[in-house]
Amino acid sequence: MENQVKNMTSGKPLKLIVGFSIPLLFGNILQQMYNFVDTLVVGRGVSMDALAAVGLTGSLNFLVLGFIIGMAQGVSIQCSQFFGSQDFDKLRKAITMSFILNFSVGIILTFLSMSSARMMLAWMNTPETLIADAWAYIEVIFGGILISLSYNFLSGILRALGNSRDPLIAMIIAFFINTILDVVFVMVFDWGVLGAAAATLSAQFFSAIYCFSRVRKIEFLRLNKQDWKWDGELFKQSFLLSLPVALMNSITAVGVIFMQTAINGFGSVYIAAYSVASKILIIFEQVDVSFGAGAGTFAGQNLGAMKIERIRVGVRQINFCLILINLSIYASMLLLGAPLIELMVGNQPEVIDAAKICIQFLCLFLPFLGILWIYRTSLQSMSDTFWPMLSGILEFAARSIALLILPGWIGFYGVLSAEVSAWILAALMLVVVYKIRIKKLSQPEDGRMFESLVRT
Repeated sequence: MENQVKNMTSGKPLKLIVGFSIPLLFGNILQQMYNFVDTLVVGRGVSMDALAAVGLTGSLNFLVLGFIIGMAQGVSIQCSQFFGSQDFDKLRKAITMSFILNFSVGIILTFLSMSSARMMLAWMNTPETLIADAWAYIEVIFGGILISLSYNFLSGILRALGNSRDPLIAMIIAFFINTILDVVFVMVFDWGVLGAAAATLSAQFFSAIYCFSRVRKIEFLRLNKQDWKWDGELFKQSFLLSLPVALMNSITAVGVIFMQTAINGFGSVYIAAYSVASKILIIFEQVDVSFGAGAGTFAGQNLGAMKIERIRVGVRQINFCLILINLSIYASMLLLGAPLIELMVGNQPEVIDAAKICIQFLCLFLPFLGILWIYRTSLQSMSDTFWPMLSGILEFAARSIALLILPGWIGFYGVLSAEVSAWILAALMLVVVYKIRIKKLSQPEDGRMFESLVRT
């Protein structure tokens, strides 16, 4: 069991967070490489219009799947805290109640998203030449919502227990399956965008199966009949922790949809350019996502153990480390951005030039995105999901207002500026909220009150 769980309540904070985050980073990069491979195969094996069609579904995909991922976050928060306090009975019960909540929501969302996908694409001002391929692709992805939910739910449990190795192995398996099936379905069977979507879902299915097999091997997670007995309090707690995270993801996604809509107005060259730049950028963003998740698991376990000062030290150290990493990413993109873009699109000078603008401009502001992820996930793991949700609303407001004003003044740079303004304002807000929260928890009376809530 030593390799399946890791207690982060003792030892050097930075070493533990980095050790947890690095396997998670590789796993997240491989997960995003699904999209990279899809882009490469569709761009080279089908057409540039098909590439643009797949790319413009990203924001709509995030709207729905982001909600699902947010709902699954509740079980991670509860598991990390109950594992930190070593309350295994509550941990198992939290899993069953969260399972009932998540899969009920997943079934409803599958129906709603599939029935409204074409309408949403039309509302996004999708060009007529792209809408058929975009709709075909996103319908398959939405049809597999329960597959995506299963992976996120199971891998969330493993990560909450300090296990980032097995989710990495799951992603390695899935990456190779996705790559092989992409080539077979698109290049050999000539299924077009449907082949890329089918390959992605098949890979996610196998990653979910692997995570399930690893969860079953953890002795204190073996469920019995009593664990499935209804517990209204834990179900309510899971709902109250999950819903704000899910809403935050979806609210953020709506802002991204507005951004995609603004980009669509610039024509197919900029649609393709932003799609390509996004595929590259999202790989680098996994550094922020992974180290943020590491900080969150660390904060959750140590909150369960009531080691508040240890949370403060760990979050401060990993935040400084992440700022340095993001500055290094920006420097590397000044040199390597253009060759990466050319690898994906071939000889398309207009697309390459526009995509280069995107990637270099957005990478400059990655340190703010890193700060946002560190403090957002730390607050969520400390059972404060309300303020992170408000930060998502702030992101939405900042992005939307900027999109109404800036593109008219500075063109395509206005769209990019709208994105980074959302990062900056949300990050600053979360830093302030975190400092207030950690200060309150450090006070003896507040700490004792929270400890009694965790243990009851």
